This record gives sequence, C-alpha cells and structure tokens, in this order.
Amino acid sequence: MIWIWSHRPQFLHLSLFIVAYVLACGFAQLLAIVPGTGISIWPPSGLFMATLILASRRSWPWWVLGALLAELFANILWFHNPLPVAVLLNIGNALEAAAGAWLVNRACRQPVRLETLQDILALVVLGAGIAPLISATVGSATLAWFGMQSFAAAWPLWWIGDATGVLIVAPLALVVFQNWHGEAHLSATRWIEACVLGLIFLAVAALSLSGYLPFAYIIMPPLLWAAVRFEFKGAAVTLILLALITAAFTLSGASQFAGDPESQKHNQIMLQLFLAISAASALIVAAISRQHHLAVASLRERERELSQLVDMVPSHLWRLTPDGEPIFFNKRMVDFLGLDVTDMEKAGMSRLEAVISTVIHPDDAAKVKDTLSRCLATGAPFSMRYRLRRADSAYHWMSSRAEPMRDQNGSVIQWYGLCHDIDDQVHAEEALRERERELSLLVNMVPSNLWRLTPDGETTLANKHMADFLGLDLSDKRQMEAVFETAFHPDDVQSVSDSLTHSLKTGETFAMRYRMRRWDGAYRWMSGRAEPLRDQDGRVVQWFGLCHDIDDQMHAEQALRQSERRLQQMIDAVPVRIWSMTPKGGPIYFNKRYQDYFRTVLKDFDPLEEPRVEKFVQALIHSEDAATVLRTLQNCFETGIGSVMRFRWRETDNIYRWAECRIEPRRDEDGEIAQWYGVSTDIDDEVRAQEALRRASDKLARATQAASLAELSASIAHEVNQPLAAIVANSHACQRWLSAEPPNVDRAKVTAERITRDANAAADVVNRIRALFRSTPHARSPEDVNRLIGEVCRLIADEAAARNIRIRVNLAPDLPSIALDRVQVQQVIVNLIRNGIEAMDTMVNGAGVLQISTCRDGPDAIRVQVRDAGRGFTDAERVFEPFFTTKEHGMGMGLAICRSIVESHGGRLWAERNEPQGATFIFTLPAEVNMAL
Repeated sequence: MIWIWSHRPQFLHLSLFIVAYVLACGFAQLLAIVPGTGISIWPPSGLFMATLILASRRSWPWWVLGALLAELFANILWFHNPLPVAVLLNIGNALEAAAGAWLVNRACRQPVRLETLQDILALVVLGAGIAPLISATVGSATLAWFGMQSFAAAWPLWWIGDATGVLIVAPLALVVFQNWHGEAHLSATRWIEACVLGLIFLAVAALSLSGYLPFAYIIMPPLLWAAVRFEFKGAAVTLILLALITAAFTLSGASQFAGDPESQKHNQIMLQLFLAISAASALIVAAISRQHHLAVASLRERERELSQLVDMVPSHLWRLTPDGEPIFFNKRMVDFLGLDVTDMEKAGMSRLEAVISTVIHPDDAAKVKDTLSRCLATGAPFSMRYRLRRADSAYHWMSSRAEPMRDQNGSVIQWYGLCHDIDDQVHAEEALRERERELSLLVNMVPSNLWRLTPDGETTLANKHMADFLGLDLSDKRQMEAVFETAFHPDDVQSVSDSLTHSLKTGETFAMRYRMRRWDGAYRWMSGRAEPLRDQDGRVVQWFGLCHDIDDQMHAEQALRQSERRLQQMIDAVPVRIWSMTPKGGPIYFNKRYQDYFRTVLKDFDPLEEPRVEKFVQALIHSEDAATVLRTLQNCFETGIGSVMRFRWRETDNIYRWAECRIEPRRDEDGEIAQWYGVSTDIDDEVRAQEALRRASDKLARATQAASLAELSASIAHEVNQPLAAIVANSHACQRWLSAEPPNVDRAKVTAERITRDANAAADVVNRIRALFRSTPHARSPEDVNRLIGEVCRLIADEAAARNIRIRVNLAPDLPSIALDRVQVQQVIVNLIRNGIEAMDTMVNGAGVLQISTCRDGPDAIRVQVRDAGRGFTDAERVFEPFFTTKEHGMGMGLAICRSIVESHGGRLWAERNEPQGATFIFTLPAEVNMAL
C-alpha cells in the first residue's frame, strides 16, 4: 500500500479527470437517441484510455478509483442504474481502458505521441478495435444478467460506441495532455488558413448533417484537409467539432440520423459508423501526413548536413562534366581560391583551360592539363601533386585525386575530385630528406664504428668511419663480408662468434671487448655493443651495433692498475697505519699493516666481516682514552672538521704504547664530505723522550730559579742594607752623645729620630716587597696618570738619549684621576719603558722611537700603551711567566711583578705583536677602586 500511496497523482489532476469524466458521461447521455438501448457514443472510454496511456502504471489504481467515483456520480445524475449494474459497468470500462493502454504502450514501445502511422494504427486497432471488446462483453452481459437488455442486441451498439469514443476523444486528450504547457507556433498565414478551414468545415457539416445535402460523408474533404494540413491537432479538433455538431443536430431532430422509432436503431448504428469512419480516416490521414512531413524534414536536414559536410570537409571538392568542364567547387575551395566556378569564364578558352591557367602554378600547368586530358579520354582515375594558387597569390602544394561516376552502362556521367592541402607535408618531407641527409652525414662522421646486421647475422651496413678503419669499399658487399670474417684478432674470434651467435638466437644485447685489425694490420682494442630493433610483435627486424676504439683506454687502465699496485705496495710498506671511513663513520679500508696488527691483537678478527669502530676502540684503546677517542671521532663526523688525537693502544701481552692519529675529510666539488682518511703513528718513543726532556727541563728551571732567587736576595739585601747601615751608624752616634759628660741629650734626640726614620725606610722596602708577592693591601691615593707618566719620562730621558732613543708621548686630556699606589705604578711604567728601550737598543737600524699613549677604555677606565720597534716576541703570554726572559742578563721577574701590580689595582696587563716588528704592552686601570686597598 505504501508504494501505491507514493505514486498518487496530483489532487488537481485527479479532480480535473473526474470532472471531465462526468461531463463526458453527460455528453454520451445526450447522444442516446434510442431509448432503452444504451448510448451511441461513449466519450469517457477515450478519456480514460488516454489518461492511462500517459500515466505511470503504479498510479493506475488512483485513476481507476477516480473513474469509479465519476461514473457513480454520473449514474446518480443521468443513468439511474442499480448500484451493482453501475459498478459492473465501471469494471468493464476500467478493464477496457487498462487493456487498451497496455496494448498501445506495448506496441509503440515509446511514449505515445501520435506522430507516426504505427502510433495511429496501434490506437485504432488495439485501443479502438480490441480493447472495447472487453467493455462491450462485460457491459452486455451485465445488462442481460439484470434483464435490462438482451446480450445480442446490446453488444454491437456497445462495441461501436466505445470504439467511436476512443477514436474521437483519445486523440484530443493525448494532444491536450502533451501540449498543456506548450505554445502555438502557427504563422499568420496558417492562422488564416485554419479560420477559413473552420468556416468551410462548419458550413459543410451543417449542410450535410441537416439534410440539405443528401450524403453525410461530404464532410470528409474538409476533415481530411484539416488532417493533412494540421496533422493530429487539426484532426482531433475537427473530430470533436464534428461530434458536437452531430450531437446538436441529432438532438434537435434535424439530422438525417434522427427519425421514427422504427428506424432509430438503424440510424444509431449509422451515426456510430459515420463518426467511427470519419475519426479513423482523419487519424490515418493525419499520421500519413505527419510521416510525410517528417520524411521531408529529415530529407531536408540530410541535404543540409550533406551540404555542410561538403562545405566543411577539410579538403577541396570539385565536380566536372564528362568533357572536363568544372561545374562545382565546394565552399572551402571557393574561399581558398577566392573564385567560384562562374568566375572562370574567359573568351577563347574552355572553363577547364581557364581554371588551369588561372590557379595552377605555371611550372605544373602543362603536366596537370596533359594528365587530366588523358584521364578524361580513358576514364582512368586522376591523381597527382601540383601547386595551387591561394587567394593571396601564395602557392600551396596540393594532392589531388578524381574518380569518374558511371551509369549502369558504364558511361561516365560526372567526375568527382578531391584535393587537400599538403604544403606542410611537402615541406616536412623536404625537411625530412634534409634530416636524413644530415643523419647520414652524422652516422658517417661520428667518431665510432657503426654497423647493422640482419636477424641472421649478415652485415648490411658499415658507416664511413668503420670503412676507413678497415679499409673497406662500401659499394663492394663481397669485400665487406670477407673483411669482417678476418677482422678480429685470432685469440678473440671464437669468443666474439659465440657471443654474437648467442645474441642472435636469444635476442639479448651483445656487449664485449675484443681486438680488431686496422687497415694497416695493427690490432686495436674495441668495445662493441649491439641492440635488436623489434617490430610490434616483438620479432627482431635488424641489429644495430656500435664499437668504439678503447685501445688507449685499455693501455691507460693497464697503467692505472700498475700504478694502483705500486701505490698499494707503498701503502702497505709505509711504517704507519692508514684507514678510511664513510662520511657517517663506517670503516671502508685498512692497509695491510693495520690488518696485520688486528690479526696479532684480536684473535677473532675476520677481514671479510664488516668492521665497527666502537668495537675496535673498546678492544684496542686504553680504557682511560677510549671515551675521549669516541667523542672526538663523533665530533669530527658531525662537524666535518679534522682532528689530531693522542691515545694509548694495546700491543701484544697487554702492553700499551702511545699513538697519534690524524683524521681529515676529503670533499667533493660541492663541498660535501666524500670520505674520511686517517693515519695512525706510533709515538711511544717520542712521548717517553719528551717526558725525559720535561723532567730535565724542570730540574734546570729549579736550578735557574735558585740562582735567580739568590740574585734577587742580593738585590733585596742591597736595598735594605743602606737603611740598616744608617741605623747602625746613628745608633753609635747616639750612644756617643749619651756617653759624653755631660750627656748631649739634644743631639742624642736628633740621632734617635734619624734611627727611627731609617728603620721606617727599611720597613717600607720590606713591606712593599711582601705586598708585591703576597698581594698585601696598601694605601692608595688619587693620582693623575698623565702627570705620573711625565715624571717617569723626565727621569728616563737621559738614559733614552744616551741610547739614541726618542720618546714620543700622546696623552689624552681630561682623563679621570685613578686611585693607585704611586710608587708601584711608577715601577710598572719605568719597567715597560726600560724594556722597550733595551729591545730597540739591540737593533742595528739606528735611531728608534718609543711611543707612549693614554686614552679612555670605556666610561670607567683608562688605557696606557707602550709601543716599541724592537725584535718583538713569539709567545705573548709566556713573557709574563716568572723567570722567563729574553735578555742576556735578565732575571725574568720584571713583567711578572708588573702584571701582579696592575692586577692588584683591578686592571689588566697584556702584550701584542706589531707588524712588521716590535711589541706593544698595554695595561688598563679602573677609575673607581677602593682607596684602602
């Protein structure tokens, strides 16, 4: 039930169907001219059948239900039959409509549009002839069952009435249903014709049916006129009009089908036959007219398509008479030439001669004329190439062909020709020939030997280079075959023959090296290769081969192998261990000395096994060095930077020896690492010698320091001795003043004060030395560094002048005061200046210049620079080490003491080399330092 409900028609359509069905029943009742004998025409049958023809089969139950409701309503209004009779009659009508719709749709196998004779015949024969048999049988049997009318009397009238209703109403219903939303496409002339036809039809129908004309079928000419000119629409409309006019005149009693009761039954049958014959005739004529119009339209469309095909085909089509006169050019040819056939008329010559002289290239005209004349005379097909002039006077190459059309007797009726533009093809062929010539030249000039064989191995081609190499005459095939039989070195003949025979049998690529004899008898190494050329089925068509001279390469490879052998021998003999690795650290190669070492130390060493670096490091390197070696190697592999490592590796009997390993990368053209190379050298003896040397050096240094310390002690004693001697002298003087009679107390006091002063002086010397070496805090005061430098320069001026050294001072103004120990900083400046003077005093270049400068070093410090032009030094840090000196009689303590003084002031002292010679000593002092330090 669900699928029935889902396929229900629209309520409006179903309502209109019910209303139309009821009205059709009323119209049928009006035509019931024989009381008690039923109806003359049953229009609902045509409406019902047309509806089912166009409706979906799944919606048929709804239309049957609508017909039942409409017929029951009409029965109440007009027929007044018992309810069972009305229901049974509706069942017969429903079966008739369903059977007719199914048969018509089955016969037409397409949507029924009443456009072909097949559709009309299906409707007339199946819908109006066979389907009403069901309704007539059911209806007549129902009337006879209920005693209303005999079966024999009712059946003919019922069948003809239903058939007439189908023939009159079904075409109109189908036309209305299918063109409900369509628009009329009649021209003004057609509308005038339709109006004139309507007036004539109405007049003839009125005169014939009213009795003024003796024969009712006089209405047929205008009816058939409407069917022919307006096809199904005209036939359907005129049939409805005819039925209405007939009904009107019959009901009024003016029709020739009306009469006395005795003749009414006969008149009813005549009325039914009149309408049925008129409807069938009109519909059949309309179908024939429609098919004729469709055939004419199709013929015109085919003619139009053929004309378009002839004009749009991408070639020039032309037609000649049997005598050769041109009578047709297609549009493409007319556009190409800029001329039509009618433009080829020239006085004194035929149209063919005019065409040839006008559009054919002068160099081709005579040949075209002779060839075409011969074909016209013999009837042979015409075919040739020539140049045709375009509308812009440019000539294009054409390929033209013409065939004669003959009648049944074999006589030529016309010539049909085609020529298509092959200008690009001709130029392409010329280019191809030029390309072939260039390719042939390339094959002959290529610096290799090219050859070709048949599938059986027969030589069919050798290029010029090979011919010159073998001394062949390419035109003499016998010589070429003979030379090829003796061209190979005797030691290579068998191997070449076997390999080539195998390739010819199996189709595999031929490739090998062999020696071939040159024309002068010298054998040279060749690298030969041949590939088969196959067709679409995979069969070998030809063999193409190439062999190029590799004699120099073979000798070079032999020399390279010898060089590699010598290099390998050298690498194996050199007293170091050499190895290489991949960019990621995978071992690739170990020289023989390395492998011998592995075999000696590692009992499970397998030279064919892929080695691992971690395994070797853990097994061969001292446990204290293994981790460092692995980290160093990993860092090299990650950064791409080489390195030098020293470690201890294990020898036999678990004895470790010192080794040095250098690793460097080899890079390709793009800078990427291609391989790592390493060299490991035994440096155990060197390390032990260096250790012994270091110990000797330490002993020497301690002895030197002891000597220097003695010298330093003497210097300190000298400094302290003076105040001590003064103290002793003053002590004796004080003792004498006190021992005098009377004692001279005043003089003794003065002497005692002198003793105190000298003791303080000695104490200051000792305290300053102790403060220097122990960084003892010392009182400081703000000082102007520029003024301090000036005092030192004046003090050293005589010494510098005596050595022919000039002191140049460049002091920055407005420097801040510095909290410092005046005596200590003066000692630093004096020491740096004297070092510079002594360094330049050893030079033989003459006078020197010592430069002293000051400047700010940031916002809170000053910088002092002392620059000389002496010999300089090699190690800028070592000069500050204690007891290190470059002077012949120096102690090596001055710069160490100076750095200690500067650093105790919160500053920094360092040295820089000058270019090309000399040195610069620089120290900085902070502007804010604790005054109590």
